[in-house]
This record gives sequence, structure tokens and C-alpha cells, in this order.
Amino acid sequence: MTVPESPYIEEKGYASRFTHGKKTLMRGTEARCLAEFGSEDEWLRCIKDEFPQYLPFLKKRCRLQFRGRILEIGAGAAWLSAELSKLPNVVQVVATDFSPKLLKEQAPRIFRLLKASSGKITRTPADFHQLHFADGTFDFVVCASALHDAVSIVRVLKEAARVLKPGGKFVAIREPVRPLLKSAARTARKRPDGVGKRLYTLAEYRGFFSQAGLKLETQRVNLSSGFKYYFNEAVNGLTHARYALVATK
Repeated sequence: MTVPESPYIEEKGYASRFTHGKKTLMRGTEARCLAEFGSEDEWLRCIKDEFPQYLPFLKKRCRLQFRGRILEIGAGAAWLSAELSKLPNVVQVVATDFSPKLLKEQAPRIFRLLKASSGKITRTPADFHQLHFADGTFDFVVCASALHDAVSIVRVLKEAARVLKPGGKFVAIREPVRPLLKSAARTARKRPDGVGKRLYTLAEYRGFFSQAGLKLETQRVNLSSGFKYYFNEAVNGLTHARYALVATK
């Protein structure tokens, strides 16, 4: 049986006043998929083997039941949209990113790799500082390793809250949270594209959510097993910090 393809909707003039140096930002967005992993093979391995573990974690530990219409912001190659599309109660996933190239060229490749229900996924470029969707459109707004790239995190969160239905949830995963014990290298990392990447503390994230009128709930993320699970539980927040950030409108 032929799987329906994911439609792509062009959107012109989507950049907001919060984005400066559009070409630089777009190149940085396109490099984001590979910059963290060092090689394309490692990136694809993580997408196929590691990242799909997040949904069972969110459903079990955060008690999230994904359903209805979902918006992914800063989607990149949209692996999270691919995983969400396979859930039976999810009607539609809209995958957005600042880079049309990633949505056009890389996302369909990832959809095939993860066996996504591609017909449920609509791809369209968007600036998450100024979303081109009506108020109260989505049941969930999600992102993976994208929120920290915002010029104004508070602005992004306010936009997410605006497009959420009453009672809708915002979910962020794979955000680099600054641990208590940090090195100088971790404090002021530079991405290969030359854009600074600040590591925010959990307290700072709580402040951002509060300013946006959202009450933040956090859950430590530990996808390991065996001895490594208990080790990660002990040092999470000290030498590294991994959390799921969940807020309700």
C-alpha cells in the first residue's frame, strides 16, 4: 500500500523583526542537524535508535497523551513530527522551521526512515517568534532542541501559548540545560556556524515560562538502563542536566 506523501505549503515573508541576518540564521538552522553529532551517520543513528525513546518517556513519566492537532516549531528534519504522526489519536502534525531547505529535502528522508504516517504531516516554513496560525489552533505545541536558539525565548513561548487551545500543552525536549557543575567550555560554547549557544539554567527557563504566562513543570530525562540509569539519576543536574519542559495553557 502506498503511503500518502506529506504536503508542503510555501509561505513567503515569514521572518519576523526578531530574526536578524536571515541568511546567517538559515545556514545555522540547516547546520543544526549535523553540528551536534559530528557526522551524518551518527545523526541518523540517533534519529533511528535513540530519539524515538522520547515519546514512550513523555507518555509514561510526563503522563502526556498526544492527540488532535500538533504544531512542531524549529522542527529541522522533523523527526519528532514523524514519531508523533504514528500515534492513533493524532489527527495532524504541522512541522515548521526557519529553513525551507530542511523541510523540503531532509524531512521526507526522515519520514521514510522512521516509517512516519506522512499523510498526517504538513510542512511549512515559519518563524517561531511570529507564527502564522490563528489563536487556539493546536492541542499541542512541541519542539526538540530548538527553544534555546530563539532570539527571544519569551516571545516564542507567548506565540506558542497564543496558538494553543485552552488546556493545550507546550512540550520541549532535548533542550541544553546548564548543570550546576560547569566548565568554561560548556558555559560559552560556539556552534560551528559561529552563532553563540548559551546554556540556560533550569531557573532561567522557569523565569521565561513565567513571563509568558505559563506554569512550567519539569521531568528529569533518563533513557538509559541498568547501572547507567542509576548513575545518570545521581548526576543529572550536576555534571549534565536533561529535562522535559512541559507547560499547560
